[in-house]
Amino acid sequence: MTLATTSTADLAVSDPAAVGIDAARLRRIDDHLARYVEDGRLAGTHVVVARRGEVVHSSCCGMRDAEAGLPVEQDTLWRIFSMTKPITSVTAMSLFERGLFELSDPVSRWIPAFADMQVWVSGTADVPVTRPATQPITMRHLLTHTSGLTYGFMNAHPVDEIYRRNGSVLLHPAGMDLEQAVDLWAGHPLLFEPGTAWGYSVATDVLGRVLEVITGRSLAELFAEIVLEPLGMADTHWWVHGTDAHRLAALYALDPVTGRRVRHQRMGDAALTPPGLLSGGGGLISTAADYHRFVTMLLRGGELGGERILGPRTLRYMTKNHLDGRSIADTGSGSFSEVGYAGVGFGLGFGVTTDPVRSGVLSSVGEFTWGGLASTAFWVDPVEEVTAVFMTQLMPSSSYPLRSQLRQLVYQALVD
Repeated sequence: MTLATTSTADLAVSDPAAVGIDAARLRRIDDHLARYVEDGRLAGTHVVVARRGEVVHSSCCGMRDAEAGLPVEQDTLWRIFSMTKPITSVTAMSLFERGLFELSDPVSRWIPAFADMQVWVSGTADVPVTRPATQPITMRHLLTHTSGLTYGFMNAHPVDEIYRRNGSVLLHPAGMDLEQAVDLWAGHPLLFEPGTAWGYSVATDVLGRVLEVITGRSLAELFAEIVLEPLGMADTHWWVHGTDAHRLAALYALDPVTGRRVRHQRMGDAALTPPGLLSGGGGLISTAADYHRFVTMLLRGGELGGERILGPRTLRYMTKNHLDGRSIADTGSGSFSEVGYAGVGFGLGFGVTTDPVRSGVLSSVGEFTWGGLASTAFWVDPVEEVTAVFMTQLMPSSSYPLRSQLRQLVYQALVD
């Protein structure tokens, strides 16, 4: 095992005491993650913690490629999967600020395949019984995961099975571009009437396609212009070019039979070639340093280094709970991570803590967060002015309670 706390120019580490953090207590993070690596549950990790914009902890532990004996380093590249979603949402709301759409606009305005949606009533994946939807899917529904769309990997409903049978499981349908995949999903029944429940889904991928249609530009171009280049996120890409392949962490999965970590070579190698589909829901590869820049921009109300990505009022609006006062646990369906989301609502692209007591995790009202399939995670706490970015590569994210444990370890170190 390789365990070190180091820094680069991008992640120069400041004195924790200067921002009200006990350095000795903060080192408990390393001790905890080292146990995960030593007993083989995780291959390697990188965690970055900051307060008031100052990085106070950046530690790498274990191997980015256990089989090759390559250690995690500060510039290791990680598949961030659903941590792509907040970048898509920020990109969308930047276009919203320019008046290019309204949240109440129906998606069918740009994608006609969504004009006559059917809602699941009963039956099976072979013989579904449906009825016409009484209201259209809107841009707000896509941003809040209240559209009625779903994911094939949820394995919780016959509609999920319909997605899987049509090639939408963990990876998107083979041989399809984004336009084709979105039209395919529009032909599947909705899990529920739009706006009546919360369901994790391909909605953010659909959102990405809508942005392409609205602007006449690719999602890659929009990300680069609106978020990645202004923030200096030079290591965040849709795929890993050959010269950087040695920096890419291997992808692992938890074997459901043995409970042991195994290498997922096929899915891991997909990051080494240009994707046929630009997934706004889960397609990016990044570094901890790059994603730290993104979350620092969020903490600063939409601005970093003189570059304003969003207006502060827009960001505050995005990080309010848009589920009519309910939590994800109250209105959601299916299981997709290790946390239950009691006391956590959802905004326009982020989970939002509304009741820390009910959530059972140390946090603040108004903290916003999300994570990825391979157990990556981040959160932004505007009250305590804390951000955290966690990188590892183990699927699924429900394997271990890493996200709640990391919060415990960070918040117990705050002493002012």
